[in-house]
Amino acid sequence: MSSHRRRVKHFDRKSGPRKALLRGLVTSLIEHGRITTTVDRAKEVRRHVEKAITLGKKGDLATTRLLMSRYPNKEAVATIMKDLSPRFKTRPGGYTRIIKIGRRPGDTAEMAFLEFVDYDFEAKGAAKEEAKATKAEPKAAKKTVKKAATKLVAAKKKSVKKTQKKARAAARA
Repeated sequence: MSSHRRRVKHFDRKSGPRKALLRGLVTSLIEHGRITTTVDRAKEVRRHVEKAITLGKKGDLATTRLLMSRYPNKEAVATIMKDLSPRFKTRPGGYTRIIKIGRRPGDTAEMAFLEFVDYDFEAKGAAKEEAKATKAEPKAAKKTVKKAATKLVAAKKKSVKKTQKKARAAARA
């Protein structure tokens, strides 16, 4: 299928399921600040989230109702209006970033993090690590968190390679 003149990705779904998928991903990103998904989905969701935040900058009732019609989740819309839009008030777009994280073991789909540009990984994922290291100096705590994150990524890559190796051996047999 050609990709010329195609405005949106269809994800091999009809319009209803596709709309539900995008709504769910948008809501999850707003709720958590960072989601893991395929690169294609991340690129499509990014369009929707960025438009929603830009709309939310108006801050009026009509905008709230428009967002409610697009993403029928009161908490998500409230977060856009009261938290995200004021947070990015001075920023002229580009509220999210996509960080590629390698391929998924099962179907080797290219995976990525989709996160807001001001997402603080240390604060969210490493609260437990920092609680343990309260008496240690803050710089040392941050270094251990980064090392832990690096080890996790390395371990994940290793397991992916193992899975791929097994799959290739099985295919040859």
